[in-house]
Amino acid sequence: MKQNNDWKQRLGIVYSTASDFNYETEPEEEERETLAPEKQKLIVSIDRRNRGGKQVTLISGFVGKEADLAALGKSLKTKFGVGGKAADGEILIQGDFRDKAVAVLKEMGYNAKRGN
Repeated sequence: MKQNNDWKQRLGIVYSTASDFNYETEPEEEERETLAPEKQKLIVSIDRRNRGGKQVTLISGFVGKEADLAALGKSLKTKFGVGGKAADGEILIQGDFRDKAVAVLKEMGYNAKRGN
């Protein structure tokens, strides 16, 4: 019998009939520690691609945990009174808030600059 018979870890893996086959899974990524606000280099730009002509403010360059990114995104969305999302090291805010976002981020202690 196989020692590791946890089927949830093997989802998406093609079945093997070899009796000595050992399923190898990728190690989970360790979350990086969140850098201090003054060490972050955030770039605030505007993005219109794949959005049906709508504009979103894109804040990229965040280094740290997803929870901290989500907290920063939530605080920015509430300050501007708009929707958006925070994922994959980027914050999307609906609308063109480049200048306001740079000012608010600098006020919060982040090293932010306007991209385009």
